[in-house]
Amino acid sequence: MISISLCMIVKNEEDTIGRCLSSVHDLVDEIIIVDTGSTDRTKFIASNYTELIFDREWTDDFAAARNYAFSKAGRDYIFWLDADDVLLENDREKLAVLKAELSPEVDSVRMNYHLAFDEYGNLASSISRNRIVKRANNYQWIGAVHEYLEVWGNIESSDIAITHNSLHHDHNRNLMIYEKRLERGELFSPRDLYYYANELRDHEKFEQAIMYYEKFLSTGEGWVEDNAATCGKLADCYNRLGDTQRELESILRSFQYGSPRAEFCCRLGYYFLQQKDFETAGFWYNLAIERGQSDQRLGFVNMACSTWLPHLQLCVCYDRLGDYELAYRHNEAARTFRPEDPRVLQNKGYLESLRQKAE
Repeated sequence: MISISLCMIVKNEEDTIGRCLSSVHDLVDEIIIVDTGSTDRTKFIASNYTELIFDREWTDDFAAARNYAFSKAGRDYIFWLDADDVLLENDREKLAVLKAELSPEVDSVRMNYHLAFDEYGNLASSISRNRIVKRANNYQWIGAVHEYLEVWGNIESSDIAITHNSLHHDHNRNLMIYEKRLERGELFSPRDLYYYANELRDHEKFEQAIMYYEKFLSTGEGWVEDNAATCGKLADCYNRLGDTQRELESILRSFQYGSPRAEFCCRLGYYFLQQKDFETAGFWYNLAIERGQSDQRLGFVNMACSTWLPHLQLCVCYDRLGDYELAYRHNEAARTFRPEDPRVLQNKGYLESLRQKAE
C-alpha cells in the first residue's frame, strides 16, 4: 500500500480547517500544514491532527507557498487540499480503496472538484484536478495566483470528488495581487492575462476585462478550455454592456476551439428563444443535452447546461410550437433535477390541464 502526505497552506481558517482535517486525517500518513500568517485559532485546531505545522511569511505567491508545503512531505505520494475542502463519506470510502490498490507506477491521480451546488442539492459546477501526485517526481506549482500543478507521466482518473464548501472569501485579494504585479512592471503570462481578466469581470470592470480577454486570446498560447471559456466570459461582458451583437459573435467564436459545448448550445438556444425562433432554439437545447452526455472535458463544467436547464427551455419551445406532449416530457425531465422549482411546477399544472382537455 502506498503512503500519503497531505499538504495544505492556510491562513485564518478556524471555521473550516477542523471540518476538512476530520474528513481525511485517518486516510493519510502525515499531515503538513503551512501557515502563512493566521491570527485566529487555525494552528491550534490543526495541532489536534498533526505536529507538522510550519510558519511561512506570505509573499502574495500561492505557488511558492504550495511548493514549500510539498517540500516538507516525506511519504510516497502528496495529496493537497484547501481548508474549505471536505471529503464526503462516499468519497472517503473511495479514497481508502484507491490508497490500498493504487499502483506505484501511477504518477498522478485526477479527482473531481465539486465547486458549487444548487438549492436542490444538484451539482452546479465541477472541474477535474490532479490531487495525488508522486513525491519523487518533484512536481512544481506555477503561478502566483490561480496556480496550477505541472504534472506529466502516467495519470489516472478517479471518480473521487473533493467538495468545496467555502464560508468566507476575500473577493479583493486576487485582484490586488495582480494589480501589484502590474505596478511592478511584471509581464503577464497567457494564464495571468486570463485570470486577471476574470477578476476584472467579477468586479464588474467589463471594458477592462474585455481588453485583457482579447490580449489572452491574441497570444495563441492559452489552454483550449480557457480559450473556449473566454468566449463565454466575453459574451457575459457584452451582455452586461448591452451589446447583443458582440455577445452573439463571442458565443459563435467558441466554435473555433472544438465541437459545441453544452454551455454555448444553451446560450444560442436562449438567443433564438428571445427571437421567438422556437424551432432553432429547440435544436440548440437538444444539442446541449446530447453534448452534455458525452462531455468529458477537464475544464470548468456548468452542470445546469446539460441537465435541467435545456429541458426546462425545451418545454417552453415545444409549448410555443404546439407540441404539448413533448413539452410535458421535457418538463418532467427537468423535474427530476428540480422537483420543487416553482417554474417546473407551474409548467406541470398548465400542461396537465391541457392534456386533460385534449382527453
